[in-house]
Amino acid sequence: MRMPLIAVVVASALILAASYGVEHATAAQAKPDRLKTVLAQMDVGSAKFHSAEASIQKQQFEKIVNDTTTESGSIYFQRIGGAIQMGAKFDPPNAQILEYKDGTLTIYTASTNQLKTYSSGKNQALAQTILALGFGGSGHDLVANWDISDLGSEQMSDGSMSVTVEKLDLRSRDETVRNSYTHITIWVDLARDISLKQVGFTPSGDTDTTIYSNLHLNQPIDLKPFAIKCKGKCS
Repeated sequence: MRMPLIAVVVASALILAASYGVEHATAAQAKPDRLKTVLAQMDVGSAKFHSAEASIQKQQFEKIVNDTTTESGSIYFQRIGGAIQMGAKFDPPNAQILEYKDGTLTIYTASTNQLKTYSSGKNQALAQTILALGFGGSGHDLVANWDISDLGSEQMSDGSMSVTVEKLDLRSRDETVRNSYTHITIWVDLARDISLKQVGFTPSGDTDTTIYSNLHLNQPIDLKPFAIKCKGKCS
């Protein structure tokens, strides 16, 4: 199973997922000066962001075999100090638990009882930038690390209500990221500074798509479901 985004930084990945009953209209063309307003709104939302928990669906399309795989699960993002911590749990048949904390990505695969860890090392700041895409990331940080095209606003459903989102296309200024994703498109609820959808486009023509729904913002997170527990000794 190919895993996206954070893999760019730590040799494996986090999340991205698929067409999940999302309502959207053709994006309204953004005015040239709107991006400044959008980034300012993200700055305001970022200052208020502490945590987010959501359902996630992930779809990975591989062009060479014309095949799409879809998975679902749950995920959380939590700001600890000045850093973002992330945990994700994917349902069977490819049951996995992921945790990114203190610069280390840990992946547990239940079917093989296998535990793998990857350190982001000198790329920790970049890993944080990717993790915060639409989850607590400020507009200031976004413009510092990405070339941004504002594709306008759309209406989307977050699973409970319709919200207005801004569609932003991002091209990383970091070569490591560009080698894995030529560009990444995100749909951001500016009021809450959270992503409802992300799509990563690879140089080979593959796509990694994620949709987040049933979002809970700035509420206490029960970390027990995301705890990694090996069955006996992990391989």
